[in-house]
Amino acid sequence: MGRLKQKGKAGAAKTYITRSSAVKKLQCSLADFRRLCILKGIFPREPRHKKRANKGSTAPTSFYYAKDIAYLAHEPVLNKLREHKAFAKKISRALGRGEWSTAKNLEDNKPVYRLDHIIKERYPSFIDAVRDIDDALCMIHLFASLPSNPRVSPALIENCVRLTAEWQLYVMHTRSLRNVFLSIKGVYYQAEIMDQNVTWLVPYQFPQNIPSDVDVRVMLTFLELYQTLLGFVFFKLYTDAGLVYPPPLDSGRDESGAGVGAFNLRPVNPAATGGPTSDTPKVSSKEVRQTIKSITAESSSVPPNDVDIDRTDSFHDAAEEEFVPQASKSDLDVPSSLPTLLSLSSLPKLSSTNIFAPYTFWLSRESSRSIFEFLIRSFGGRIGWPVSSGGGSPFTEDDEAITHVIIDRPTAKGDTAQEQERRRRRKYVQPQWVVDCINAGKILLEDLYAQGKTLPPHLSPFGERDGAYDPTIGLANVENSLIEVDDAELSEDSQEVEDVEMGSELEGDVKSMAALAVATADDPEALRAAELAAEAAGVDFGTFEKEVQKKQKQQKHKGDAVVNGGGEEDMNKILMSKRKRQLYERMKYGEKKRAAEHAKLEEKRTKIEKDRRRKARAS
Repeated sequence: MGRLKQKGKAGAAKTYITRSSAVKKLQCSLADFRRLCILKGIFPREPRHKKRANKGSTAPTSFYYAKDIAYLAHEPVLNKLREHKAFAKKISRALGRGEWSTAKNLEDNKPVYRLDHIIKERYPSFIDAVRDIDDALCMIHLFASLPSNPRVSPALIENCVRLTAEWQLYVMHTRSLRNVFLSIKGVYYQAEIMDQNVTWLVPYQFPQNIPSDVDVRVMLTFLELYQTLLGFVFFKLYTDAGLVYPPPLDSGRDESGAGVGAFNLRPVNPAATGGPTSDTPKVSSKEVRQTIKSITAESSSVPPNDVDIDRTDSFHDAAEEEFVPQASKSDLDVPSSLPTLLSLSSLPKLSSTNIFAPYTFWLSRESSRSIFEFLIRSFGGRIGWPVSSGGGSPFTEDDEAITHVIIDRPTAKGDTAQEQERRRRRKYVQPQWVVDCINAGKILLEDLYAQGKTLPPHLSPFGERDGAYDPTIGLANVENSLIEVDDAELSEDSQEVEDVEMGSELEGDVKSMAALAVATADDPEALRAAELAAEAAGVDFGTFEKEVQKKQKQQKHKGDAVVNGGGEEDMNKILMSKRKRQLYERMKYGEKKRAAEHAKLEEKRTKIEKDRRRKARAS
């Protein structure tokens, strides 16, 4: 006889555990439980049968895997949180009794936990950490723009500002930036770090306010984890690039508002780190053993001499071995010119990371310095700014090397002779020109982005879906349709139109009556009424009968096409499971919704262009 199954001891009831039971098992508060789950990456689960998982109860609750909770029970951070709880009780008691020396000793020995082991657990390899820094970068850029308050300390914001500056310095130094998009939310950046695309969002520099309904404690827990993660990642990136981490900060330039320019990138000194200073190639133990064997084998016939291990020549010859082009056997006059790996590697690589290298930019006071300094320096350009935008500008506005001026205000009249001379020597462009050049990978014409002109559409470079609305394609279609409309308006004659309308009125009546007859073919009385109406309108019965037969054939063909197409689709849906059928219907609904939005935008664009064309013609 098998063992009897007890209710709540197996299956879903054993696999899952409710949140209240998990808090009771870990003997911690709900806030500490949330912090632990965020730090360890544990999140609620959705059981297939909630009633079974909740041991017959239907009350709404959150479920977790029981194994995840058992995993949390052995977490060192949990012990530190318990120690902190005891510390809070002791220091509050000491302060209440006026024992200031005891309170000071407790404060000096305050329990502090570290998250280094959690980072190593969650990210076994460095590539895993690079793939997961998108949210971390968005979070630190968000907190770097927030004001300090009792819930967000100034030291926390200062640390976030330092991390953002270190990230921008690395991206500018390695020329890793690839795409930029100016949106309503902020500026989207995408960089390529170790063959991984990293995308993050930076808010605009407006006065921010923390809403009262936002739980800042949860965000601060995420921020605590992300700061530790970025510290590890930045140290590895800077070390691989041969730079000192953290980069030294010039306090004087920082106080003058230099921003990113207050940090100095310094190369690592091998002597200071204790690394090897000689260039002698390392010899493995296997090579040493092979050399010893060769010495003992040759000792009987060859007198002992000093043995030099010289393997660099053979490797050098093997590395420089190249395929020799031979003449063609079919045509002896034409020599062969096949490319080899060595010849291909020696070719210059086309790169768009230095598109701004030949240019020098001056930033107008109304343009965001933090954004465009980062963009232009990431692509090899030089940029200066006025004193009102902060200190640390490498040159002034009178510099003769300035080629472009980034300006975002309308043109002003009454320029002085000096300003007119500057305009002849420099290109005045709007800020969108910089972003569009980066996304295009080349320098675009400045005429479309000149000061005071209407800018072309700014499109997202992050791979939109197929068939998405493209304003540039829509412009071409609208222009073609407008040309056709204009040609029709110029060639039409009002008198001819009236004649055509009078001649086709009778034909329209016949077709409408025939359509009515086909629609009411099952009702004899309605069919008889349509025949009488046609006779009263002066339509011949034979003509009416032919038109009815023609409409019936068209309706039959249309119905067959619908049945054939819809029948196959219905058969495919019948063979699907319920879940797959619902997913398919949601996909179809999404496609129809996107198609309707696309058509609406096209119609709106066409209307705008037509109105613009009429106004231009009227003027």
